Amino acid sequence: MILFKRASELHRYIEEQHKNELQAGFVPTMGALHAGHLSLIERSISENDITICSIFVNPAQFNDPDDFKKYPVTTEKDIDALERSGCGILFLPPAEEIYPDETYKTETYNIGHLETILEGKFRPGHFQGVCMVVSRLLKIVSPDNLYLGQKDYQQCMVLQKLIELMGAEKRIKLKICPTLREPGGLAMSSRNMRLDQKERENAIAIYDSLMYIKNHISQKTIRDLKAETSEILTNKKFHIDYVEIADAISLEPVDTWDEKRKIVALIAAFMGKVRLIDNMMIQ
Repeated sequence: MILFKRASELHRYIEEQHKNELQAGFVPTMGALHAGHLSLIERSISENDITICSIFVNPAQFNDPDDFKKYPVTTEKDIDALERSGCGILFLPPAEEIYPDETYKTETYNIGHLETILEGKFRPGHFQGVCMVVSRLLKIVSPDNLYLGQKDYQQCMVLQKLIELMGAEKRIKLKICPTLREPGGLAMSSRNMRLDQKERENAIAIYDSLMYIKNHISQKTIRDLKAETSEILTNKKFHIDYVEIADAISLEPVDTWDEKRKIVALIAAFMGKVRLIDNMMIQ
């Protein structure tokens, strides 16, 4: 595995590979890698000539400074996991390589209603920070394929919009990969490292709640389902940001379902000081 810390050096290397007609896959991460990340690496390796992974904890996407400070950093372990996975390139930049000046603070991205609902509502500024860092990474890496996990469902939609805003939709293909889960159903997440044993056991209630929605969507009203799943989570000591059932394409909340429309159930809630998100396609 080749390690790059300088954006210009990585960009030149990838450009040379493109001249040789080699296809590049890209997996952007904030480190603290788990099996879910490695499944994205595996998919990229299977579909591309070169696979690039980046590790950069992006300060611009944390609306809570304390959350940024507590984000787990396991760089040596991550490098070892990437080497064993067969990843070809690791981009491990210092902050000044991504944000070399102060101009980024004035940048805005027109991502429409996605910025005002669900994650956008409860984490103001978060998606602007995500767009900020990913736009820079995409310009540096110049991938053919971008790999993301479905757990971050709304973020996937935001980044598809970003690719369109960059005029790169014909050049960069977004590949959304299934959420990997721990035994019991808890979605794999770097934040799970901050849960103690009891919190981890309780956190399975998010998956149980999503399954409850999926299994009862034809028998109960959406209003009742949201109320009942909220009660399940509250009983497991969660502080809920949202339990929502939305159109799978627009993410607009739905009040009724005709059993034909594609919908998705989404949950964000705190277990102690750790915020967890998950989702499940209903159809």
